[in-house]
Amino acid sequence: MLLTDLRTIYERDPAARNLLEVLFCYPGLQALLLHRLAHWLYQMGVPFVPRLISHISRFLTGIEIHPGASIGEGVFIDHGMGVVIGETAIVGDYALIYQGVTLGGTGKETGKRHPTLGAHVVVGAGAKVLGNIVIGDRVRIGAGSVILRDVPSNTTVVGIPGRVIRDNNSNNNALAHGKVRDVEAEVIRALFERVKALEKQIDQLEKPTDVLPVLVSDAEIYPETESNSDLMIEEFLDGAGI
Repeated sequence: MLLTDLRTIYERDPAARNLLEVLFCYPGLQALLLHRLAHWLYQMGVPFVPRLISHISRFLTGIEIHPGASIGEGVFIDHGMGVVIGETAIVGDYALIYQGVTLGGTGKETGKRHPTLGAHVVVGAGAKVLGNIVIGDRVRIGAGSVILRDVPSNTTVVGIPGRVIRDNNSNNNALAHGKVRDVEAEVIRALFERVKALEKQIDQLEKPTDVLPVLVSDAEIYPETESNSDLMIEEFLDGAGI
């Protein structure tokens, strides 16, 4: 599993230069190695020691992973400062987690109370994934998003609360955060175009003329956006699929 973790870092981080640098200078890898030891002891029922290892790991790396969390192979925690992974969280193989991410709970409920992440999930910097929810395979979560409900596979989620954008495909670059759609901006733009159309109609009605004004519809002014604007706004207000 260590070799898989190392290979994943080399593939995903262009700054990785050599084996010694990765082993000694990558806190994400160090946190995972200490967690795997703590998790094994935790499963064996050893008291106190797993939590102590977790606490030492947090002090050394800035990454807090509860010994009870299950983490797959090839997981890459990039930089990692401020990452928190709760006791019942499950992280699938080859997930990519950036700094400031929280995989946490939403209250004092018992049992499974933390998220489950599928394989090849990307969680952007500062994102919060909260509660006993399931994030499907190959999901991309935008930086700063707050996810409170299940997310289907092969989707991108952005915003607060997170809203689904169904535009993923297997060829997408997981690191290309700049290509993630801005759903809020698109909805605001649609509303702005609607307001401009209404203002034009009002101007026509206010003009002093003996000829009856010809009202112009949104479709005539903005034919390319009118067909989708209503659906886009409704989906946004309803959570866009989440």
